[in-house]
Amino acid sequence: MFAAFAAVGFVVAYIGPTGMALSEANAEEVAPMTLYASSLGDIQTRAVVEADDEAAEPRPLDRGGYTVYVKPKPKPKPVVVAPSGSASSSGWAPPFVTPDPGSAQSIAYSMVKARGWGDGEFSCLVALWNKESGWRVNAYNASSGAYGIPQSLPGSKMASAGADWETNPATQISWGLGYIAGRYGTPCGAWGHSQRVGWY
Repeated sequence: MFAAFAAVGFVVAYIGPTGMALSEANAEEVAPMTLYASSLGDIQTRAVVEADDEAAEPRPLDRGGYTVYVKPKPKPKPVVVAPSGSASSSGWAPPFVTPDPGSAQSIAYSMVKARGWGDGEFSCLVALWNKESGWRVNAYNASSGAYGIPQSLPGSKMASAGADWETNPATQISWGLGYIAGRYGTPCGAWGHSQRVGWY
């Protein structure tokens, strides 16, 4: 009897106001929720308020309150044009500079002219031996053993141009020009090779 009374109470409670609300909620058809449907509520709208003619006129731009800094463009470097008759594979040839009388470069200039090479070839020679030895008669590379203005390797090779090869710039230059002519044809040929691979 107690069980029957409990069963009746349970049915009454289920059918009561709570049960009715649950059954009505289940009866309603609910549309499935999608990403599109949920984003419809987030749509922003833009309201355009028409203004009168005076407000429609463009306002002048005001730069007050800040300054504009324009970074200056670098000045282009002047392009050195080598005299005709000289060339190197890199497209650049050193400019001609008249050597001071009595210097190793002055001696070399006379020898270059005697070989029939022009000022452009002399410019390449100056650049080449500036890089190799700084035109120093006693320039010595301890790691390779190269010696003198033309950096002969070994230095004793220059003895074929004279016994004073260790101290005489004319002897070293004479040997160096012979080496350049035999291997590269011209000083600009040697300079171009040096620019490509780092040595001549």
